[in-house]
Amino acid sequence: MTNYWPEGWLINTAQNHSLCQGPLGLWEAYHTQTILEARVCLCTQEHDLIVDFGFCKGIIPRCEGAIGIREGCTRDIALLSRVSKPVCFVVESIRQNPDGSITPMLSRKAAQMRCREEYIQSFRCGDIIPARVTHLEPFGCFVDIGCGIPSLIPIDCISVSRISHPSDRFHVGQDIRAVITNVDENLRVSLSHKELLGTWQENAACFAVGQTVSATVRSVENYGIFVELAPNLAGLAEPKEGVTAGQQASVYIKNMVPDKMKIKLIIIDSFDAPPSAAPFHYFIDSGHLDHWLYSPECCKKKVETTFSGL
Repeated sequence: MTNYWPEGWLINTAQNHSLCQGPLGLWEAYHTQTILEARVCLCTQEHDLIVDFGFCKGIIPRCEGAIGIREGCTRDIALLSRVSKPVCFVVESIRQNPDGSITPMLSRKAAQMRCREEYIQSFRCGDIIPARVTHLEPFGCFVDIGCGIPSLIPIDCISVSRISHPSDRFHVGQDIRAVITNVDENLRVSLSHKELLGTWQENAACFAVGQTVSATVRSVENYGIFVELAPNLAGLAEPKEGVTAGQQASVYIKNMVPDKMKIKLIIIDSFDAPPSAAPFHYFIDSGHLDHWLYSPECCKKKVETTFSGL
C-alpha cells in the first residue's frame, strides 16, 4: 500500500503527532526527511504558507508550495485554498531565532516530488488507488491522489447512471477509490470511478421483481421517468404527474430484462428530500483491472472498458 496519502490522512496519526509536538520531533523529521502534515493558518501577501505547530510556526515559501508554482503552470489559488486545511511537507531547515525560538522552513513541493517519483511513476492504467475529493465542477470531480497532487474524474466516468452534477454523487472531503485510465509523459493522471461500482448483473442482483425500493429520480421525459436504484443501475418508470428530477421516490420493480439491460418500474410516490449519504458499495476497491464488462453476456450491446489499451 502507498505511503503517499491524500492530504489530511496523516495529520491525526500517532507518528505525525509525535514529530510535530516539539522541536526535537521536527529535528528528527528534518534528519530523516519524513513527510509530515500540519494545518495552514495563514497565506501571506507574498503567498507564503504559514503552518501552525502550536509551539511555533513554520513557513512554506511560495515557490515551495506546490509543483509548478515557480514555473507558472500551477496557479496561486492552489496555495490560497489551503488555508485552514492540512498540508504535507518535509522540513528543509530549522532556523534558530535570537529569542531562542525556532522557525522551521518547509517544502510541500519536495513532498510532492517524492510522491511523483516513488508512487505515481509506478502507476499503470487499470490500477485502483485511494483518493480524496477536493472540489467539484460541472465537468467533473477533482481529487487528491497523494500529497496534494490533483487528478480529475470526468463527470461521465463517475457512474453509469447519469447525473447532472458531480455533487449528485460526491462531497468535498470524501474518501473514495478510483481507477487509473491514463498517465501522460508529465505524470498527469486521469481517473475513472464507475468501473468500481459493479456491473449491471451485480447491481441487479441486489433487487428483485415485486420489491418496492427507495430510489432517486434522475430525469423526466415524455415517454417515461428515469429512476436510479444504485449509482450503476437505473430503470425506466411509467409517466406520472408531479414527479421532478432530483426527488426521492418509492418505486415498484415490475420487471427486469437482462438481455436488454432494462428495468421496468412504477413510481408509487415521489417527494422532495435530501438524497441519502450512504458510503459507496464498491464491488472492486483494490488491485488492478485490465478489462471491465458492464453489460451481461447475453446482451448484444456491450458497455465495457479495456484499460490495457488506454
